[in-house]
Order: sequence, then structure tokens, then C-alpha cells
Amino acid sequence: MIAYLRGRLLDKQVNRVVVDVEGVGYEVHVPLSTFYDVGEPGAEVALRVHTHVREDALALFGFLTTLELQLFERLISVNGIGPKLALAVLSGIEPRELIAAIRRGDVARLTGIPGIGKKTAERLGLELKDRLPAGLLPETGAQVAGESSLRQDVLSALLNLGYHRPLAERAVDGAIKSAGEEGFERTLKNALRELAK
Repeated sequence: MIAYLRGRLLDKQVNRVVVDVEGVGYEVHVPLSTFYDVGEPGAEVALRVHTHVREDALALFGFLTTLELQLFERLISVNGIGPKLALAVLSGIEPRELIAAIRRGDVARLTGIPGIGKKTAERLGLELKDRLPAGLLPETGAQVAGESSLRQDVLSALLNLGYHRPLAERAVDGAIKSAGEEGFERTLKNALRELAK
């Protein structure tokens, strides 16, 4: 079983990269978060890998973070969720938000992920609520209430401008982290600057 790959990025397409390790090219399926952060062809890359073996195929799924790998493995343990759908889930929502939505049993948020229907969302909540990685706990208290409403407003604006959700979420989080809560307009400008980097 392949659990880790380190080498040079040979090719990069949405949801798929090829990593050259000592002259051998490994095709690795990746979520959008890894696709955006992995660098450009020619860059050095290190991926945590889940090797999925089926009767007719062997597929590699790669992640930049251990948390995403852990979430992926928990997701595919749920009946009705295969590796492709698990990858789509991780591409459609940030890990922190996914963990929070599952713990809250937030069916509305989970069904907002492409490919997840109501029954699957309910199953995710039931089967994974107590089996999620403890490394990233959702925040609690008043800090979240204020931050999440500002975050949601700015995120909504970026989505309306046509940015892809995971990319927009990262930009908003980066803007709030670097400058704090400065109101809607300043935070939106900072998020747009993050996207332009």
C-alpha cells in the first residue's frame, strides 16, 4: 500500500495530479484544496496517500494535510459514499466547516455539497458524529457568532462574483485572520487581495 509520495509535480489538472518519483509517474486524485495549494508543474510536492484497491482498479487519493486524509477515510467508511464522492465532499467544503456541520447534524449545509442528498447527509451525521478527528474542533461562543455572520456575508459576495467555494472560503479566512474584523467592505477587499496572490 502506498501511504506517502514525495517527488516533482509533473502534471496538474482539476482533481488529478501526476507526481514524478524517481522517474515513475503516479496519478493521484486530489480535492480542490490540494489542487490549489500543491504548486505548479516542476514544484516539489509531498502528499499523504490513501490507496484504494478494487477488483478492477487501483487508485491513489492524495492530500496535503493529515486532517483531510483522516476525513476522507472516515467518509468512505460511510455506506453509500465511495472515494469519488468523498473527494467531491472535501472539494465542496473546508475541513473545519465539514466537521462542524457533521457534529451539529446540519443537514441543510451538508446537502449544499454537490452529490450529497438528504439521506446521505443524515447518515453522515449519524455515523460520523463521534468518529471525527479531534485535531480541529469548531469554535464556540460569541466570537463565532460575530465572525461567522461577517464571514458568511463576505463569502456570499465572493460566491456571487463567481469564485469557487473552497477558494473563496480560504480567502475570507485569510482576510479575517490577517486583519481581524474590519467590517464588510474592508474584509471583502482583503479577501479579494488574498485571491489575487
